[in-house]
Amino acid sequence: MPVISARPATSAKPAPAVRRPRGLALGVIAAGTLMIVLDGSIVTVAMPAIQRDLNFSSAQLSWIVNAYLIAFGSLLLLAGRLGDLVGRKTMFLAGTGVFTAASLLAGLATTPAVLIAARFLQGVGSAMAAAVGLGILVTLYPGRRERARAIAVFSFTGAAGASIGQVLGGVLTDLLTWHWIFFINLPIGAAVIALALPALPSDNGLGLRAGADAWGALLITVGLMAGIYGVINTTTHGWSSPHTLLPTLLGAALIAGFFVRQSRARTPLMPLRILRVRTVAVANIVQMLMVAALYSFQVLVALYLQGVLGYSAARTGIAMLPAALVIGLVSLGVSARLIARYGERAVLLTGLGLLIGVLGLLVRLPERAHYATDLLPVMLLAAGFGLALPALTALGMSGADERDAGLASGLFNTTQQIGMALGVATLSTLAAARTRALTASGSPRTAALTGGYQVAFAAGTGLLVVALAVAFLALRKPGTTAETATAQANAPATAPSTAAKQPVG
Repeated sequence: MPVISARPATSAKPAPAVRRPRGLALGVIAAGTLMIVLDGSIVTVAMPAIQRDLNFSSAQLSWIVNAYLIAFGSLLLLAGRLGDLVGRKTMFLAGTGVFTAASLLAGLATTPAVLIAARFLQGVGSAMAAAVGLGILVTLYPGRRERARAIAVFSFTGAAGASIGQVLGGVLTDLLTWHWIFFINLPIGAAVIALALPALPSDNGLGLRAGADAWGALLITVGLMAGIYGVINTTTHGWSSPHTLLPTLLGAALIAGFFVRQSRARTPLMPLRILRVRTVAVANIVQMLMVAALYSFQVLVALYLQGVLGYSAARTGIAMLPAALVIGLVSLGVSARLIARYGERAVLLTGLGLLIGVLGLLVRLPERAHYATDLLPVMLLAAGFGLALPALTALGMSGADERDAGLASGLFNTTQQIGMALGVATLSTLAAARTRALTASGSPRTAALTGGYQVAFAAGTGLLVVALAVAFLALRKPGTTAETATAQANAPATAPSTAAKQPVG
């Protein structure tokens, strides 16, 4: 948790004690993040078994994922800010507890309704814990070099967790039952809570009165929930359906109302000063585009391996493991050094360039691909994610001081979820439309599926090109690096009232 008190009068004394548990604290945050990321990917592998056992209909089945995504994506921003107000350690512990209890309920579920409700509660707990994770990290590691190394560990946890989840989900489902994909969270959650209590120093927070904007909280939570629900509906109803348009437009209107409210509220839930920091704004925009594009790699490649090449769930996870390994190697062993030497901008642009190569190669993916020649090079180029994500994270948190660390963390996680939802909606819709057109023209099923995936890969490549252009142009100005923003954020807080008027960065 944050190691510096949120109150200036008491922030100087705890410093010596703060340094002791930092390694353990980082491990606790990483373990909590891993549990959440694992849950997101492990469930998708077990869905066929869940459908058979609980008699899910085809329409109900998608809500195993959707219920989680709606709760998670809509509550991140609110949870991040509440962490600043009531204490980030409190929010992290409460979120981990809710997630662990919901995992037990999910594992014991005997009806679709109970499992969907449990998945929604898991999303609530995940949002509470994940929203403050980066906020804890940036206050634990104020120095630029040490923060870069800590962010590398954090980024590795997120990147590796998805691939590990695919392998683990297949193994647990095959050897035991699908119930164990949820039960496995119980010992992890209990260990995280037990270690977090001594390892994360307490922080009192700013107090609810510093951001007690109930109307703002209602607007942003309901707005994000409606918007994400609408975007998710595109996969079954299409973009022009009222099921998609009405909630999406309602969500957009409520989110716009939230920003108007924040510009006028005496104690805003989300002080808009954070968006005036160039690095923060650019990092969130680029991340949204990158995550939307990489949905086609993370999900559609797995679908291609199973639906076209006939891989099993476990074999699919193993086939994608080289990507996780190379991402982990680059995140842990290379990214922090490169960022320290060349800066976040250069590392980010290099990572995005490699990712463009990944999806560019997938555009020509043949119907009968050979793993060694057609897919393994793609997995190795995924190293670009190990460069881009730590650089983006450093930039996205560069304007965060003690007051706003949870808010910046929640914002960064929120844009990630919005990017994922947009990627699912846009790229899967394009792939499905192309597949239907090829099927109607007489193409075999595997050829039609491959053609659909190729269109999605091409669209993802386009999104990455836009992300690269935005990063290149918007971060050109000298002084817009995370180094400058971090230095200002860590300057002695001798005049809190002045700092509040001047954006960090």
